[in-house]
Amino acid sequence: MKKQFRHLIAAVALVLPVAGFASEGPALEKAPINIQDTESLQRGAQTFVNYCLSCHSANAMRYNRLTDIGLSEDEIKNNLLFASDKVGDTMAVAMDKKDAKVWMGAAPPDLSVIARSRGADYLYAYMKGFYRDPSRDTGWNNLVFDNVGMPHVLWEWQGEQVLKKSKDAEGHETRTLELIKAGTLTKLENGKANTIDYDRRVADLVNYLVYMAEPAQVKRHQIGYIVLMFLTLLLLPFAYFLKKEYWKDIH
Repeated sequence: MKKQFRHLIAAVALVLPVAGFASEGPALEKAPINIQDTESLQRGAQTFVNYCLSCHSANAMRYNRLTDIGLSEDEIKNNLLFASDKVGDTMAVAMDKKDAKVWMGAAPPDLSVIARSRGADYLYAYMKGFYRDPSRDTGWNNLVFDNVGMPHVLWEWQGEQVLKKSKDAEGHETRTLELIKAGTLTKLENGKANTIDYDRRVADLVNYLVYMAEPAQVKRHQIGYIVLMFLTLLLLPFAYFLKKEYWKDIH
């Protein structure tokens, strides 16, 4: 028993430094996710198809599942079906994995469940964290994913950021981003960056990625609300009369 306990202590001691190392990095801003907002999901799906699907696949997602967020099959065919012919097809990418590895060094990952593996906050910070880095082959780096191989596909929307480093009195380094060139969805006003519109479009994209990781969750949540309302209406009168029965001799 004592030997097992010592082994357990040793295992915990090995895990703690790794956990501490994994927690390092920039603080992640809370992503404004709302999978009940169908307009946001539709905008996110549009961004995904136009900017992400050329390299990244989503093989666990079918185009016809977009009907769950208020799109008709005709709207899907006319506006979103660029990489396939049938609405029932999966969101596969035309790029060959071998070619992608030669061109980019590694095949871009499938994004079907990226929101579940990375988390919405991470994805939100990642899409806002690109900055110019001449040392990289693509000319871009990322505050959240250092030495990232992916170029900044939304740079025309966001503009160009640069990395600023500073140290406090104790020598702790702080890394921040500064917008130096505005994009179509950002502004530079009196030397200050206004990125509200770009942040909203990124939030829409992340919102869609969260939905895509589990498309049934929208209907599941709706059914859950209906069930709770039904149980409340059903059990409330029963609870009221049961309370009266228990307390009838006191009141």
